[in-house]
Amino acid sequence: MKKLKITLVKSPIDRPQKQKLTLEALGLTKTNSSKEVEATPQVLGMIRKVEHMLKVEEI
Repeated sequence: MKKLKITLVKSPIDRPQKQKLTLEALGLTKTNSSKEVEATPQVLGMIRKVEHMLKVEEI
């Protein structure tokens, strides 16, 4: 399975509650925080919902 490094680059302030909860589920709570995750269909779907606030890199 591929690994992805996701970084939160925009603040979740003034965003819908669903987007905030999605970021929390991904483990991103603070701006510029990063996380390495497996590229499963579930995670890719969550990334797609908030991709305008993330920077995604393949490892």
